[in-house]
Amino acid sequence: MPFLPGDSLLFMAGTVAASGTIDVQWLILLLIFAASLGDNTNYWIGRYFGPKMFNRSDSNILNFTHLRKTEEFYERHGGKAIIFARFLPIIRTFTPFVAGIGCMVYVRFFTCSLLGSIFWINFFVIGGYFFGGLAIVRDNLTLFIFGIIFASLLPGIIQLIFGRSKESKSK
Repeated sequence: MPFLPGDSLLFMAGTVAASGTIDVQWLILLLIFAASLGDNTNYWIGRYFGPKMFNRSDSNILNFTHLRKTEEFYERHGGKAIIFARFLPIIRTFTPFVAGIGCMVYVRFFTCSLLGSIFWINFFVIGGYFFGGLAIVRDNLTLFIFGIIFASLLPGIIQLIFGRSKESKSK
């Protein structure tokens, strides 16, 4: 789901684990498995349906040239894209799908997806586990969750602002 606040949910899960109701190690393993399963499902959907979507020669958006550019991008930057996309809401949902469309080598995709999942989940769950035990965090958990959501959306907001300012300067 592209609009679920994954980072804040992971932080919250770590906070709950800090209270002793969930074993943090099992939580992390389960979440890594779930994230990998989701990425792999998304990859294979893109791999199966992607080439079929590009068969129409009259499409301006889904044309063969764009498919070739996608394949070239994932050959050069696919590993970094898969790992870093984990930390960017909405983008993390579409990156595996596009990697499948771009026919990224599966072993490379799986390895990068697993690494990205491990980094992302550990960062937020362990953060929630350690900071969730602090009284200031427990007493203001809603503010911290909104802060995490804002911080995770900040790169997109900055890009939107600076992207528009560059467009207006070039006109």
